[in-house]
Amino acid sequence: MNRLKIRALREADCEAIHQAFVAQGWKKPAAKYYKYLDFQSKGVRDILVATIEEEFAGYLTINWISHYPPFKTQKIPEVVDFNVLKKFQRKGIGTALMDEAEARIKRVSPYAGIGFGVPKDYGAAQILYIKRGYIPDGEGMLLDGKPLPYGTQVEISDGLVFYLLKRL
Repeated sequence: MNRLKIRALREADCEAIHQAFVAQGWKKPAAKYYKYLDFQSKGVRDILVATIEEEFAGYLTINWISHYPPFKTQKIPEVVDFNVLKKFQRKGIGTALMDEAEARIKRVSPYAGIGFGVPKDYGAAQILYIKRGYIPDGEGMLLDGKPLPYGTQVEISDGLVFYLLKRL
């Protein structure tokens, strides 16, 4: 896909990304991307934006110091908030974003981490991570950042997360 470009987030992207998600029915406020821009300027995260012929197609962020305790302790950067617009899915954009993220992470860590939600909405991402060689980190599922003891009943939500690792 020679029209695909991956670059850092720019201020002009913040509103455009918001509008692109609104157009497909997702609630992702522009304020989120301005916050990401600030994180990027401080070196806290890298925000990778994918465009096709200058049209926004997707993004992901690399959180250099994960909030997930096992990754934080082991200094494993984490891919966080990975989204590709529906109209651009299954065209190699997610793969290209992950290729770039893993190349950047490999410069500082032998491992990359990622967490994903368990609802069906995340099915495509779940498959992508497994195909790329990510495996469970062995800590089980978490709800709102807390481990779930055996027998716990939960409601499926975005707070229900499973973490994976990949040796780069």
